[in-house]
Amino acid sequence: MVGVFEVGAVPFNADGWGPPDFSTTAPAAATTLPLHVPFAPFSRSEKLGRIADFTRNFANANPSNRPTSGKPGSASESPFDFSLDLDAFPLANPDDDSSFRLVDAKPPTRPKFGPKWRFNQNRPQLPQRRDEEVEARKREAEKERARRDRLYNLNRSNQNQQRREAAIFKSSVDIQPEWNMLDQIPFSTFSKLSFTVPEPEDLLLCGALEYYDRSFDRITPKNERRLERFKNRNFFKVTTTDDPVIRRLANEDKATVFATDTILATLMCAPRSVYSWDIVIQRVGNKLFFDKRDGSQLDLLSVHETSQEPLPEAKDDINSAYSLSVEAAYINQNFSQQVLLSDGDKVSFDEPNPFANEGDEVASVAYRYRRWKLDNDMYLVARCEVQSVVEVNNQKSFLTLNALNEFDPKYSGVDWRQKLETQRGAVLATELKNNANKLAKWTAQSILASADLMKLGYVSRVHPRDHFNHVILGVVGYKPKDFAAQINLNTSNMWGIVKSIVDLCMKLNEGKYVLVKDPSKPQVRIYEVPADAFENDYVEEPLPEEEQVQPPAEDAEGREANGTTNDVEEKGIKAQT
Repeated sequence: MVGVFEVGAVPFNADGWGPPDFSTTAPAAATTLPLHVPFAPFSRSEKLGRIADFTRNFANANPSNRPTSGKPGSASESPFDFSLDLDAFPLANPDDDSSFRLVDAKPPTRPKFGPKWRFNQNRPQLPQRRDEEVEARKREAEKERARRDRLYNLNRSNQNQQRREAAIFKSSVDIQPEWNMLDQIPFSTFSKLSFTVPEPEDLLLCGALEYYDRSFDRITPKNERRLERFKNRNFFKVTTTDDPVIRRLANEDKATVFATDTILATLMCAPRSVYSWDIVIQRVGNKLFFDKRDGSQLDLLSVHETSQEPLPEAKDDINSAYSLSVEAAYINQNFSQQVLLSDGDKVSFDEPNPFANEGDEVASVAYRYRRWKLDNDMYLVARCEVQSVVEVNNQKSFLTLNALNEFDPKYSGVDWRQKLETQRGAVLATELKNNANKLAKWTAQSILASADLMKLGYVSRVHPRDHFNHVILGVVGYKPKDFAAQINLNTSNMWGIVKSIVDLCMKLNEGKYVLVKDPSKPQVRIYEVPADAFENDYVEEPLPEEEQVQPPAEDAEGREANGTTNDVEEKGIKAQT
């Protein structure tokens, strides 16, 4: 017999829409539906397994006295009561909830390190390896990063700079107890000064110039050239009062203030200086002379002056400040003569070299005696130097020739042989940081001489421990005014410093004074000294021959280089005397 599916009685609601009220229906129909159907509340974070389970029946509907959604203890509500269901309440048995996943709208945490995470955030990540080797490698990387940070902060701290100043910097001249200090001027006052001078006039041109060899502009580190030695050429570093031309101009009352381009550049760039220097000031009648001492540091070129990396303190070390200054002066003299054409063609001027004897082989240099107007009745005359000449559009242009020298890439952090051809701007920026004062003085001298172009050569040692043999890695040309703007050198501020010092010195009585840069503070002091100061008693004697720095290898070339270096110093002393 086939079973019959009985639908059951469906009540009819004659009063409205929906099921009728059970209170008005027949009792028989009311017994077919459960009364008071409970509702089990739930949240989105809970698992919803089923709505009702009619296959189970509990003798005690609430043995644990848990709150239920219906009447407590009602057996008819058990199909809808999941309070005792361990699957519905995971807190009852947390061990069985291993497959539970929480749906959360929070963004995932971003990892601290690793650039690859930035591109793979939306991709499914594979489980990473967490063994001991990987963890140990990460710890070593963290230690190395922390060590580099400590070294970086140590090198850039002010404590390191103060320690370097205390250890290396000393006064360029010994302050005698009988000297009387008249004034003390901090460099902070120099930055606010400004003075504009009209165009200068040339009073006299002396000497002869050779033409510049343009082939040196094509030198690269790959086709470097050896720096040659010019032992037979004479270089002169004559102070102001020993110049016969300046003496003649002073007797003719051509000006009130007299100086050289080296001394003026030192004053103009004084705020950039770190090493100590001194200038002798002589007030004679109504005239003022700025001189340098015999054996002064102004004859040499500072190296690594404005760098934070300290140099060796021993004077006989090849990388000490004094040894590098002598080496830089030797390099500049030879570089200025090597980049010239050796065809014998020269450009001569009104008078020959005023410091050379007849028959001497003189280096290519021209002296321009120029006059600037500082006030209505005050003029300044300075001897300016140019080293070469070149023809541009059938017109002769004056050039100044200088060379930057690399002694050890470990100190500067930039290897010229690797960076000079591809990153020349980075090399120049490093030199501007380490030698800001020297480059500013070269630029000031080029502006004073009205040079049309200034050539900077990059000269490096053949080996970092060989300070006698060098190679030319490149030559770059700049217009002096454009380069001054690039290094933030203000011409009005330069002349403002000179004008303030001249006005201060013109108020002094007749006598002899010395302007000394403080070795440890950014300031200058003016001392009144006796008339016989800086004579033979104050000349710094050269080192004995057995105490001088010797070349690393005793060969013919090394002996020749040693003789060249000594010859440079001896010629400088002869010229000054």
